[in-house]
Amino acid sequence: MGRMIGPSLVGVFGVLILITLGIWQVQRMGWKEAKLAQISAMLVDAPVALPAQVTPEADRYRGVVLKGAYTGEAAFKLDSLQGQGPGKRVIAVFVMPDGRRVLVDRGIWLDGTDAAPNTPHDATVVGNLDWPQEADSYTPPPDAKTGLWFARDVPAMAKALGAEPILIVARDPTGDGIVAMPLDTLAISNNHWQYAVTWFSLAAVWFVMTGFLLWRIRQQTAKAG
Repeated sequence: MGRMIGPSLVGVFGVLILITLGIWQVQRMGWKEAKLAQISAMLVDAPVALPAQVTPEADRYRGVVLKGAYTGEAAFKLDSLQGQGPGKRVIAVFVMPDGRRVLVDRGIWLDGTDAAPNTPHDATVVGNLDWPQEADSYTPPPDAKTGLWFARDVPAMAKALGAEPILIVARDPTGDGIVAMPLDTLAISNNHWQYAVTWFSLAAVWFVMTGFLLWRIRQQTAKAG
């Protein structure tokens, strides 16, 4: 009987830990679903004037409306549009009446199509604030020959263009032959249910293996006796 105490304790604690991890993932799934619902609402909420101070933590996805003009300055990031081919993401400088210079993600300029992304003109932009996490330590700097970027690195683009590190992704087409790419929640992963199923499955496997081990120990003990 004493030989079964250790494996029994390991089995019980193992199953409890795995079930706890599964429950935690279910709780995380509920939190993520609530967060996605909040973001979805923000993406279509009535826009407000751009606040004087914004932060990624508090203002990401907030709807804003800007009045002012495109200056003709822009950064271009390699991109593509599903079903339509490669192109360049247009990150344009937008100047407001008070002199504030911010960045507007106007969308994709498809290769081989006529577009005028560098034409200065007055405009009103409705969009959502965003700080995309595309750049990392492996992202190369902009191409020295073409000037093309490989990620929407808001701080770096803002510094290069002399603007505030604020990016507004246009909700609606901004004209000049550029295809708008409004924000949505499709790129935000919510895999917590799969993770929960994995942990619960491992708990079941651990339980069965523990039972089998205890059965083997009991059989061996019976033969030895």
